[in-house]
Amino acid sequence: MEAPRLLSVLRAHANPANVAGMARYGINRKGTLGVPMPVLRKLAKEAGRSHELAAELWASGIHEARILATLIDDPARVTERQMDRWVSDLDSWDVCDQACQNLFRYTPWAFAKAAKWARARREFVRRAGFSLMAGLAVKARTASDAQFEAFLPLIAEAAVDDRNMVKKAVNWALRQIGKRNSSLCAKAIATAGEIGKRDSRAACWVASDALRELRRIPSRDR
Repeated sequence: MEAPRLLSVLRAHANPANVAGMARYGINRKGTLGVPMPVLRKLAKEAGRSHELAAELWASGIHEARILATLIDDPARVTERQMDRWVSDLDSWDVCDQACQNLFRYTPWAFAKAAKWARARREFVRRAGFSLMAGLAVKARTASDAQFEAFLPLIAEAAVDDRNMVKKAVNWALRQIGKRNSSLCAKAIATAGEIGKRDSRAACWVASDALRELRRIPSRDR
């Protein structure tokens, strides 16, 4: 399926009422059609993997087309330059998280980009760093504990960022790392304890919310 055809299908499914509902959850209205995710996933299945098609869809600037691009791109063909370019285009948390969870975490550059973006100034680039950490904690099953321990200082550093889209991703990354195993859970709890001592409302929220979940994990399940 070619890009013009896919874009035509997306426009045919446009729903202004959905756009209004999405906006209530902090999703950017710009370029948004209101196409439901089940439709996007069905289109992705029909289109199949295509690095070139994904690039065309992303370049359209349409919100749902960019999510579709993250579903059909080939992680093996994604370059570091592409990742940096796409992340610089982000203007909504859902596209950010879809890119990280559907595509970026499966690339060879995932750990390096997570660390790099975690110190970015721009809101959605920084969110991408922590969204990627959370995704890696779930899917990178052969990664070492040391790779995730290296993220903990970055999480502690960013915990004072009071931007809503950043602090929620920081919290998400900390919780997911802690849920990998008992050793990382103990280190995540210790990190949350240190974060909670910071003179910052954002840090206090990150710490208390993470500890509420991590302390409930039975030791046998960590």
